[in-house]
Amino acid sequence: MSFNAEHVNKREESVNKSLYIKRSLVERIDKIAKESGTSFNNVVISMIESCLKDESGPPV
Repeated sequence: MSFNAEHVNKREESVNKSLYIKRSLVERIDKIAKESGTSFNNVVISMIESCLKDESGPPV
């Protein structure tokens, strides 16, 4: 799967959350981040926003 990481809008209010993620997922996300020239956090947020956008709910 090819994933294009979008840049996170830093103007919105944010909160900190802790997640327990399998090491294999962390390694895959780190690889995507490196290839995209962005951060691990930005890739994860982009993935979440992309997934939620695909749902028929309100825009993120």
